[in-house]
Amino acid sequence: MNESVQGIIDSHCHLDFKQFNKDREIVMEDARKSGVVRMINSGVDYSTNQKSLELARKYDFIDATLGLSPNTIEGQNEPEIKRRLEQIEENAGQALGIGEAGLDYYHCKDAGSREHQAEVFRKVIDLAKSLNLPLVIHSRDAEQPALEMVKHLDKVIFHCYSGTLVTMKEAVDRGFYISLATNICRSSHHQILARNVPLDRLLVETDSPFLSPRRGRNEPSFILDSVRLIAKIRGIEPEEVAEKTAENTKRIYNIR
Repeated sequence: MNESVQGIIDSHCHLDFKQFNKDREIVMEDARKSGVVRMINSGVDYSTNQKSLELARKYDFIDATLGLSPNTIEGQNEPEIKRRLEQIEENAGQALGIGEAGLDYYHCKDAGSREHQAEVFRKVIDLAKSLNLPLVIHSRDAEQPALEMVKHLDKVIFHCYSGTLVTMKEAVDRGFYISLATNICRSSHHQILARNVPLDRLLVETDSPFLSPRRGRNEPSFILDSVRLIAKIRGIEPEEVAEKTAENTKRIYNIR
């Protein structure tokens, strides 16, 4: 069970977060020993965008996306949002994509706050379109509303997808990508999604330090758990899951 599967890309993680401050180097080395060849670090606000860029500059196996998560904008005024958007635009040449950004109806129940999320998300959508970069969507309990907002885009990734099969099919039919996180190991719903998503539209991620398939903190090396499970669900070898999802990640992010 500890044997590595080579060529995996963790398409979404947060190695800059404080949970890794004591052993970040060890965590990255463990991932590489496990067969993870690339990790895409996703920013969620001004500070984490900056840290993601710093990690990408320091390590050739880490890339950055620059985002503005709906969970970071409560209480933020227009100048503060503008500053974050300007940061993304100014540094977009060093990033693979824009995001994570989107809607979070799980944490946000208030109609006015949800509209504020949508207003900010529209600005991020416009930015991704103008920059011609993939948009990484956070859409917790809001997959269909998020999909309605991005139908005019060409390059979209639904990060940590947890929605319905119907919405997933509509997204895939538009050429969008579905990223499944390591919580697939604990969720029968996500296992159903894994069985049904077309293999040429599937990405895998840990979203570490969150959504661990084991006890405690999640790590990029734990992505092997979900790769093996997806392989079992689909009746194929783990190596094929690693290869196909890596190909998909490189395609959507234009990685050479």
